[in-house]
This record gives sequence, C-alpha cells and structure tokens, in this order.
Amino acid sequence: MEPGVAGLRRTEPASSQGGTVNKVRGNPWAILTVLSVGFFMTLLDLTIVNIAIPDMVDHLDASLDEILWITNAYTLALAVLMITFGRLGDLIGKKNLFVYGVALFTLASLACGLSGDAAVLIGFRAVQGVGAAMLLPQTLSMIVDVFPAEKRGAALGVWGVVAGVSGAAGPTVGGVLVSDLGWRWIFFVNVPLGVLAVAGAVLWIPPATRQVRHRFDLTGVALSSVALFLLSFALIEGQKYSWDAGIWATIGAAAVVGAVFLGHQRRRQDGEPLVPFSLFRDRNFTLMNAVGIAITFGVVGLFLPITVYLQSVLGYSAVKAGVILLPLSIGSFVTAGPATVLADRVGGRWVLFTGLAMFGGGLAWIMAIADAGGSWTGVIAPLFVMGLGTGCTFSPMAGEVMRNVPPRLTGAASGVNNALRQVGSVLAGAVIGAVLQGRLAASLKDQAARYAGDVPAPYRDGFLRGFDHAGKHLAVAGNTSGSTLPRGVPAGVAQRVQDTGRTVFGHAFVDAMHPTLLVGVAVLAVGALSCLFVTKSDGASANPHGLPLPDQHAVADDSAAPVHG
Repeated sequence: MEPGVAGLRRTEPASSQGGTVNKVRGNPWAILTVLSVGFFMTLLDLTIVNIAIPDMVDHLDASLDEILWITNAYTLALAVLMITFGRLGDLIGKKNLFVYGVALFTLASLACGLSGDAAVLIGFRAVQGVGAAMLLPQTLSMIVDVFPAEKRGAALGVWGVVAGVSGAAGPTVGGVLVSDLGWRWIFFVNVPLGVLAVAGAVLWIPPATRQVRHRFDLTGVALSSVALFLLSFALIEGQKYSWDAGIWATIGAAAVVGAVFLGHQRRRQDGEPLVPFSLFRDRNFTLMNAVGIAITFGVVGLFLPITVYLQSVLGYSAVKAGVILLPLSIGSFVTAGPATVLADRVGGRWVLFTGLAMFGGGLAWIMAIADAGGSWTGVIAPLFVMGLGTGCTFSPMAGEVMRNVPPRLTGAASGVNNALRQVGSVLAGAVIGAVLQGRLAASLKDQAARYAGDVPAPYRDGFLRGFDHAGKHLAVAGNTSGSTLPRGVPAGVAQRVQDTGRTVFGHAFVDAMHPTLLVGVAVLAVGALSCLFVTKSDGASANPHGLPLPDQHAVADDSAAPVHG
C-alpha cells in the first residue's frame, strides 16, 4: 500500500464484511465520481448565467452594471481565493475542504434562486464563488493522489470530459431551464447535485490518515488576496469607468501589493510558502498555466459575442440559442476520452497543439461567416470543430501541468493553476468586453448614417442622435430603436424606425464581432505555439500519465504525527 498523500491514501478494496458502503469507500473510481459532480457544478456556473441575462433584467429590474456583477462576483471570489484554498488542502485535508466547499456552494445556490433583488443575488453569487474556490483545487489534486500510475491516465480522461462538457453545456442547459422554468432554476439545479456530492464524499471518501502539522502563511494569504482583488476589480470595472486614473491607480496598487507578496514568499521558500516557487522552475507547469489562460480567452471570446449574436442579432430565444450551442458540448464529449489515450502515446503537447488549433480555427470560421442576415445553420459546423478542440485540451493539460509536481505540493499546484485561469478569465472578459464595446460604439454611428435614409426625414436627426452613446452598453445598444419617438407618431412610421434601428444594430454588432473574435484567435494561436516548447514525453517514458513523482520529503511528511482532518 502506498503512503498517504496530503490527507488521503489509496486504499485496497474493502472486504465484503463491511457491506456495500465499505466496498465502495476508498475506491478511486467512486471518489472520482464524487469529485466530478462537484467539479461539474462549479464550471457550469461559469457559463450558465450568460444566457439568463435578458430574463434577469426583466424580472429583477436590474441595471446592466448589476447584471454584470452577478457574473463577476462569482469569478472574482474564485480568482482571489483559489491559491489560498489550494494550499489549505495540502495543509488541513482535501476531503474536508471539498465537503465544506460543496455544502457552501449548494446553500448559496439555493439562496441565489430565492433572491428577490439584484444586490442580494450579487452577494450570494460571491458566496457561491467562495464555495467553488474551496472545492475546485481539491478535485485535480485528489485525483492525482488516489489513483495509481496505471489508472491515472483514464481518470484524467474522465476529468477532462467533465471539464470540457460542463463549461460548454452551460448555455444549453441554461437556455432550457430559463425558457421552461425561469432564471431561478439555473441556481436551483445545483441543489440536488450538491446534496449528492456531499453524501457521496461522506460515504465514499476515506478520512484523512496521516498528515504533518503545518503552519499557515496568514500574511501571504492577506497579501495575495488583496493583490488579486485589486487587479480583478480594476479589470472588471475598467470599461465602466473608461479606464480612468482611478482604475489605473488600482492596477498600480495591485502591482505594488503583488511585489510585496512575492518578496514575502521568497523569504519563506525554505519553509512553507503559500506559492512554492519551485513549481515554476518546471517548464511544463509554467507553459501549461499560459495555455490555460489561452483556453479561457477562447471560451470568453466565444460565449460573450455569440450569445448576443444569436439572441439580439438573429432573434432566437434563450432555449433555441442554447440548443444551437449544443454541438460545442457534443464535440468536447467525443474527443475528451480519446485525447487522453492519445496523449499517453504521442505526448500531451501534440494533442494540446491540435486542440488549440481546432479551437482557434473554429473561432476564425465563425468570424468569417457571421452575418446580420445569417442563420443558425452556419455556426453548427464551426461550433462542433471548436468542441472537438476543447475536448483535446483539459485532460492533456492537467497531465502536463501536474507531471513533475511532488505529492506534497499537488494542492498548491492545483490552486495556482486554477487561480491563474480565473484571473485569465477576468482579464479576458475585460479585453474582450472593451474591444467589443469600443468597436460597437464606432460601428453603430457608421451604420446609423448608412441606413438613416430609410427613416422619414422629420425623424432622421433624432434617429442618428439615438446611437451616439448606445454602444456604451450592449444591452442599451441591443434594444435601441435609434431614438425616443415623440407621441403621436403614426404606427407605420414608428415600426419603420424600429426596424431600421434593429438593422443598424445587427450590422454594427457583426462589424464589432469580427475584431473581437480575432483577439481570441490570436491568443489561442499563442497558446498553441507554447505547446511546442513543452518537455517531450511519451507513453514509453518512466512517467507516462503525468504523474507527480514521489520524493523523500513526501514520504517523510507522511510518517509524521497524525492530525485529524
């Protein structure tokens, strides 16, 4: 039997004397099932909210800024706390943090669904993010801990399927729930899943065995949390405040606090740092973090423009828009498992390179065919190609990022990896949002001037003025008719002005969509090229599944005094 790692150990199959529960308890596949349920919930909630935004606006009477914070509060909590809880998993027990995180996430989801106004919903979304930050880093590191070498590749394949499908399925699941049951059910759906995950963790994941008594770096936690909060907040709010001096001062403050944090961590490297710098001495770990940010950019670069395009430009309902996006999930499901097997045989870098190339190629394909007068049939094939590419990324990336990580640092490595991807998500949202809204503001004026001739002469000036500031917020731009018509306007004239306004928005949005998608394509291309510098590995290597190699420190740690976790 192998020694316990970070509060868990691989256990031999239990005898039948203990009943059905004992047969399952400690079984790596049972543990993987529980982890996958928790993992699925957290990633689903990163994308499911987007498609419910129009319904939330109607029912909560929320401003656009409040609607954006319903998404950003969750992402901000994830980005700020992921490193902290990843390291805590190493120190006090991963099972504990996973169970508490799932429980908190589930209760917060229930509270989100019951919220009566936007401010309350934003608060509980932040609590959801805290729960997700507690559980998410534990999933990958526990998989690495409990699976033996010969089965870890298959386990990472399952993890990759869940990762790819959950994020891609968000808009589809959300569209069905919003159309049939209302926006509250995008949160209520988490409740039964959370109950199952908690029950499964209590019954099937064994308690911590032997751990070392550790000291927790409270100063490091405070500094990293402040730095990540300031940076994330500035990126989220930058567009709202037109990147004024206050926003740049906040970014500068984040840089200063971050520098102090790094100096503090440097002094603790011989002890128990929050972020072990040794992780970044491994080329694969560093490159895979960059690849993770690139994938995040691609997802944000797709979902933000495509959901607006399908609903506000092509006029599809939430459920139809969600169904149209289904090929993305199908493609990911098709390739996620085989990609793991192929990564073991030819090396993860080539599978990752192919996946990122397909993802970027599909995004470029949508950029090329998007048109204001288009239909849903045109985006099906590129979405499927993007799904195929997505399925080739998560599992090989997980294998490469954890390949050379010592067992005692798996939680820290998982926390750093997930935190950087969430910061990348915030950065992507800021960049993609800025490009989209900036280009939309200019395109609206151009298209309004182009189509102003379709508006009766007495109303043209008002029509043109109506688009002067419409591009500042997507919701305003998508619903504008170009002007506020005075009372007494004939119905036929009003309809003509409104139809022309929708035409202007459709063409302007497509014009703005092209350079926005190009940003995602460019970042994915950089990510694909980064894969070529990953240290070569293949199935014939001594470590074929991306295993964290045991070391003397890990064995010594496990033999220390027990700590109940």
